[in-house]
Amino acid sequence: MKLRPFLTTAIAVISIICMSSCTRNFTCRCVFTYSGVPGLPDSTYTEYTIKDSKAHAKSLCEGGSNVTDKNGVHTEENCSLF
Repeated sequence: MKLRPFLTTAIAVISIICMSSCTRNFTCRCVFTYSGVPGLPDSTYTEYTIKDSKAHAKSLCEGGSNVTDKNGVHTEENCSLF
């Protein structure tokens, strides 16, 4: 009967290893492009890490893309997963 606790523990450990392998660290890069007014900076970018499954990380990252117009400045933020 000592085999049952060992099997339960082994199954739990294997399950944890399998589930944790689905999440990885991904880098999201957002490029900012400005236009509309003279003297604006060239394109800039920011990067940040997302620890999740690839599909969810891609959704989170690309969901950060945005276009705004304020005081004559047109800003585009394009985010993509690396």
